[in-house]
This record gives sequence, structure tokens and C-alpha cells, in this order.
Amino acid sequence: MKTKIHVNQHIIKRNAKTGEREPVLTCKTYKENKYGHEVIIKGDSKVVYRPDKPLPCGAKVWIETKGEVEVIVQ
Repeated sequence: MKTKIHVNQHIIKRNAKTGEREPVLTCKTYKENKYGHEVIIKGDSKVVYRPDKPLPCGAKVWIETKGEVEVIVQ
């Protein structure tokens, strides 16, 4: 199953403004979204930059992997 991982810049900005520490990493599959502070990718992966064809959420840069992904929330 392919997983796409990206950094949510809006949450980074909100955390900086409010002092909160909400997870900024989003791991998306066709089944679900998981949010975390750290991600461990167990397998091959690639970084994609597609400014002319972003993800539906607006991300223009993300990591794709078919390997297992461990999401860590602190």
C-alpha cells in the first residue's frame, strides 16, 4: 500500500503562534490519515516535488513509500 507523507505548514505556523505542539506530519493512504511528530519509514522511499500537480491538500513536496511506516506521536 502506498503511503504519502508530508509536512503541514499551516499547523507549524499555528503551533508557533499558539505555543501548542500539534503533530505536523501527515501520513496518507487510501484508507486513512495518521498524524505524528516523527515518522520511521521501513523500506524504500522517494521524495516528490510537483508544484504544478500538488496533492489534494495542497502539498507540493512529499515522500512516497510502499514500505511500512511507523508514526510516532509525542
